[in-house]
Amino acid sequence: MYVAGIDIGSTYSKAILIDGERKVVGQAVRRTGFKLNQASEGVFEELLKNAGVAREDVTYVAATGYGRHTVAFRHTQVTELTAHAHAAAHLFPDTRTLLDIGGQDIKAVRVDGDGRVRAFRLNDKCAAGTGAFLEKTARYLGLTTADIGPYALRATKPVEVSSVCAVFAESEVINHLANGVPAEDIMMGAMVALGGRAVQLMRRVGLEAGYMLTGGMTHNVAMIKALEDNLKGKFNIAPNGLGQLNGAMGAALLGLRRAEKLLAEGKPIPPTAANLGAVDAPTRKRWSAIAVKKAAEPCAPGGDCPVVAKVTLHPAGAAA
Repeated sequence: MYVAGIDIGSTYSKAILIDGERKVVGQAVRRTGFKLNQASEGVFEELLKNAGVAREDVTYVAATGYGRHTVAFRHTQVTELTAHAHAAAHLFPDTRTLLDIGGQDIKAVRVDGDGRVRAFRLNDKCAAGTGAFLEKTARYLGLTTADIGPYALRATKPVEVSSVCAVFAESEVINHLANGVPAEDIMMGAMVALGGRAVQLMRRVGLEAGYMLTGGMTHNVAMIKALEDNLKGKFNIAPNGLGQLNGAMGAALLGLRRAEKLLAEGKPIPPTAANLGAVDAPTRKRWSAIAVKKAAEPCAPGGDCPVVAKVTLHPAGAAA
C-alpha cells in the first residue's frame, strides 16, 4: 500500500510517498506559482515519476498546507500544525519545540510525546520574519537561493538589519551596499535578524528542550548557525531533505493511519471527486440567497427586494 502526502505551501509545493511500513519511497518539490490546482497535480505527477509508482497504485492521498483545499484528488486534509507535529514526533520522538520557517510565515509549535499540538504561535503579518525576505535580500545581492547559506558563512563582521518591517529592512540592505559593506556580511546580518525573530517566537510558546527545525531553511547552513547561536542549543534536522517535506510527511503518516483504520474495519477507501470524474460525481446541495422581483411584492423605494432561497447543485469535491 502506498500513501501520498501533499503540502501546498505559499512558495513551494512538496509531496512525499510512503509505503505500508512507513518508509519513504519517493519525494518531490516544486514552486507553487499562482495556480494552486496545477501545482498540486504537477507535484503529484513528479512524485509518481520519482518513485516509479503508477497513479492507480496510490491507495490514499492526504493534503495539507495553505492550499490543501485545492488538491482535488485528496481523500482527506489536515492542518499544517497537526501535520508538522505528527511528523516531528515520528522522526524525532524527543521533539518538544518545533520551528518551521516558510516562505510567508513562521510557526513555533510546542508538542507532546504523542505528536499533539500543545501551543503554537504564528508570525504571518510581516515578510521580514520569513524565508521570502531572505530570498529577496539574496536577489538584491545577486545570489541564488542555493548560494546564500555557504556565501553567508564567509562573513567576518555581520551588519545589523534591525527593522521589523520588510520594506525598511530592504532599505537597510540597500544602504549597507551603498556604504561598501561586503555582501556576505549583509546576508549573514539578515539571517541573524531572522533567527532572532524566530527564536523569540519559540520563547512565546514556552521553550522546552528537544528542538526541531523544518522548512526550506533546513538546507541553509548559515541560517541553522544563526538560529543555534541565538538559541544556544542544537536543532534536530531530518536527513535526506526531509526537513523541507515535514508537513507532507505528517500528512502521509496521518493518511496511512486513516487508511489502515478503514481497511481494518472492512470499509472501502472512499473515492475522490477526481477518481469519479465530473459526470459520475455525486452532487450536494448548497443554499444561496438571491434577490428576485415579484409582481405582488415589488421592491421597496430604497432598492430592497424580497429574498428567496435557491438550491444550487455542485459536484462533490468542487470548490465551495
